[in-house]
Amino acid sequence: MLNAKWIRTSEDTKDICPVYEKKWTETKKIRAAELKMTALGVYEAELNGKRAGEFVLAPGWTSYEKRLQVQTYDVSSLVSERNVLRVTVGKGWYASPMPGWLETEDKRKRAKRKPGLIAELRIAYSDGTESYVMTDEDWTWKESQIRFSEIYDGEIFDASFEDKEAKPVVCFEGPDEALIPQEGEEILEKEEVFAKEILITPEGDTVVDFGQEITGYAEFSVQAAAGERIHILHGEMLDKNGNFYNANYRSAKAEIQYICREGYQTWHPHLTFFAFRYIKLAAFPGDPKPEQFKGIVVCSDISQTGSIRCGHQGLNQLISNVFWGQKGNFLDVPTDCPQRDERLGWTGDAEVFVKAASLNFDVERFFVKWLHDLMADQRADGGVGSVIPDYLPDDEPSAAWGDAAVICPWQIYQTYGNEDILREQFPSMKKWVDYISGATSERYLWTGGTHFGDWLGLDAPQGSYKGSSREDFIASAFYARSTELLVKAGEVLGKDMTEYRDLYEKIRNAFQKKFPVYKTQTEHVLALKFGLCQSLQETADALAAMIRKDGWQIKTGFVGTPYILHVLSDFGYEELAYTLLLREKYPSWLFSVSKGATTIWEHWDGVMENGDFWSEDMNSFNHYSYGSVIDWIYEKCAGIRHEEDHPGFKEAVIAPCPDKRLGWLEAELKTRNGKIRSKWSYQGNRIRFEIDTQVPSRIRIGKKDKIVLPGKYIFWDKE
Repeated sequence: MLNAKWIRTSEDTKDICPVYEKKWTETKKIRAAELKMTALGVYEAELNGKRAGEFVLAPGWTSYEKRLQVQTYDVSSLVSERNVLRVTVGKGWYASPMPGWLETEDKRKRAKRKPGLIAELRIAYSDGTESYVMTDEDWTWKESQIRFSEIYDGEIFDASFEDKEAKPVVCFEGPDEALIPQEGEEILEKEEVFAKEILITPEGDTVVDFGQEITGYAEFSVQAAAGERIHILHGEMLDKNGNFYNANYRSAKAEIQYICREGYQTWHPHLTFFAFRYIKLAAFPGDPKPEQFKGIVVCSDISQTGSIRCGHQGLNQLISNVFWGQKGNFLDVPTDCPQRDERLGWTGDAEVFVKAASLNFDVERFFVKWLHDLMADQRADGGVGSVIPDYLPDDEPSAAWGDAAVICPWQIYQTYGNEDILREQFPSMKKWVDYISGATSERYLWTGGTHFGDWLGLDAPQGSYKGSSREDFIASAFYARSTELLVKAGEVLGKDMTEYRDLYEKIRNAFQKKFPVYKTQTEHVLALKFGLCQSLQETADALAAMIRKDGWQIKTGFVGTPYILHVLSDFGYEELAYTLLLREKYPSWLFSVSKGATTIWEHWDGVMENGDFWSEDMNSFNHYSYGSVIDWIYEKCAGIRHEEDHPGFKEAVIAPCPDKRLGWLEAELKTRNGKIRSKWSYQGNRIRFEIDTQVPSRIRIGKKDKIVLPGKYIFWDKE
């Protein structure tokens, strides 16, 4: 794909990031110039002092040994008579010691990897000729001002440092066979959040509050003397006494150290990222003011497609938290959390949130790229790791996590209507189902193995994270679900799915015999959502009764929560579903809102009722999984959805379910086939519905059920 050579430094730079350099002169008139490049690590390139492109943390994160993206930049306006191309390369996801909390041989090998660079600049002249500037033995390198950069621990930058000694590079055999064109969305600086206030904590620390948790980095401006030092720590929370807190980052230092040059200067990190609402100024020249600081939001270049507003301010804040949580964790891969010594592409989190994600933002390209990595990292026996890229290769595949191989491509197809993702992922989907068939200890069920269960379910036994739902129950339910979706995907593609249709029926029958009784909320929810119970309505009635017996509380974890409101409203319990949604006491979605959350928490009680933190070892305050509730708000509250046989919203169903406790609600969704807007509001004892659709739709309001063409419609109904 590239004719250039891979280069790296001629000596070990340890933690210092090298800057590679090439100088040359042009004498002819230039018509166009195109730079193609990638790195083992992350890089930032500039030509004649101006940045090439806007891609942050390029080339992103893929399964590097099998898939390494190559970026292409139009640099026609940057080439001049005398030219200097400089590229700074850091460890990034390629060579940082990930995962931070776990010592493995795989991690030790990763930490020993040496970053490298390959680049090819094609220059087209007005006379029709071309020339190339490519990485080779003629390039040089120097030590950059970035003295340390790593994913978890942050960055050290010395603005006064200058290395005047150009050293020779070394060429090496790089992964040419793994090079692919840029496939995912670029990572960009998407927006800015300005400092809200500067606090002096009871412990005497100076803390900047941005008012919103973000993923990215802080930028500061300062007048300083050469050699003065800035030291900044990042945190998500203040403790109950108002002091800076980041013990939940675990071993991730998440810090900036900056040595100033003389004069006025503005700086932000270059080759790493953080998640934070607060920064602690452990060292900072002068008397800091809010206007000296801003937060730069960094995430994949996904465009917003959905929006929801209503008359309940707590719910509006929850909706905002869902959007911010997605932006914070959709940084090239769907991570679990962006702050601590983890930041991995957990398959279970992606699987439970994929529908919500695809309604909030256009994530088709984002998921296509990630699913290609899932397929690349899928094991020889069809097993799928807990995280993709697979930085936990020793983990045993888990139900609901590995099922992302089937559920995610099916949902992306449903939201966007593009069969290509099914065509590309079908072999991976089939391999996963076949893996389960071979991994079980009991035919037509998935029994045995090690699973995450209903992760963080509130009915968990003392000392367990897994909830009380039976692991064999959850695994067998997802075995049925993945087989069912595999059949549907195959039928879309025109394949003969007789064998797997028969397999599904046998799984369903075996499930009903093995599990005639459901013991937990999540077991009821999965049996209902996946259509596995013999009597759907009786199971829904039993679930509703269990919720009331549990004190009108949800007890579900990562597996049950995404579906619980859906199954309640599907079987006549819309009012109960709303009651759970709007509950403010712990446990509930709005409990975190009452505690000041600006993103979604990992635990229902990340901050407990007494103000203490749940724990230090696993307590993220930016963890999007429970934000999956927003797809129920789109589909049931606003009533915007489509049938499975009309993927991509070729036709829509608009059937709002109002609740007086909200007063009004308005939602808008931009689909591949047009925009849909649904609004309802209570006006006395009547409800006014406003529907604006660019998509042929079936509108269901009360007893009204009619098919309409694109247009604007108003209906009235009684409470």
